[in-house]
Amino acid sequence: MLPSNALDAIRCCDPIIFPNIFMLLKMLCCLPVSTSTPERSFSGLKRIKTYLRNSMKEDRLNGSVLLSYYRNVVITPDEVLNEMAKKPRKIDLVL
Repeated sequence: MLPSNALDAIRCCDPIIFPNIFMLLKMLCCLPVSTSTPERSFSGLKRIKTYLRNSMKEDRLNGSVLLSYYRNVVITPDEVLNEMAKKPRKIDLVL
């Protein structure tokens, strides 16, 4: 019986007998089916980097894009404070 998709084909293929075909099937299973995710990220980048924000440095731009992309992840203020407390400061703050 012939396999109907790449995952079935990789299960049927013996990597010892057909190592090159097995490697090609593994690459085929890893390829994206569509290009919607990269296109969505580029359109999000267009919205973030407007004319007024054109002088933004790369670190801030990367952070803004990540915040836009993962907007459904909930971050609590305690997590932010704990992360900032890990970084060394020049001034000791006494609270």
